[in-house]
Amino acid sequence: MEEELQALRDNQTWDLVFLPPGKIAIGCRWVYAVKVNPDGSLARLKTRLVVKGYAQVYGVDYLDTFSPVAKLTSVRILISLAATYKWPLFQLDVKNAFLHCTLHEEVYMEQPSGFIAQGESGGLVCKLKKSLYGLKQSPRAWFGRF
Repeated sequence: MEEELQALRDNQTWDLVFLPPGKIAIGCRWVYAVKVNPDGSLARLKTRLVVKGYAQVYGVDYLDTFSPVAKLTSVRILISLAATYKWPLFQLDVKNAFLHCTLHEEVYMEQPSGFIAQGESGGLVCKLKKSLYGLKQSPRAWFGRF
């Protein structure tokens, strides 16, 4: 969790602010995964902070969603062309991909459990500056960046 939280801090994902009147903070939770090597041995334990996007309201928290999906036939044609013409193929994995996208909407999130910062009178929430996994608009923000 420390590694994920440090990545969130390094990317300046949010600012701690008091929740403005009339706004609702969306919850979040930690999602854990066990990554294994091809031989079945433990590679690492992975943690990701995920926003409870199902609590977002259309027209209030977001206006549009979008997620580009490639058709399987298109991928097969591309691989076939690469094999025919001996083009090199590369795989790319962007670590913390959604953390690189700037949000245009004003979204507030509750502080992650176990890492709550105390304010003068309490009640601090995270005003998101970058998208997080679970937000309805995260795929659109990611695709719009590139």
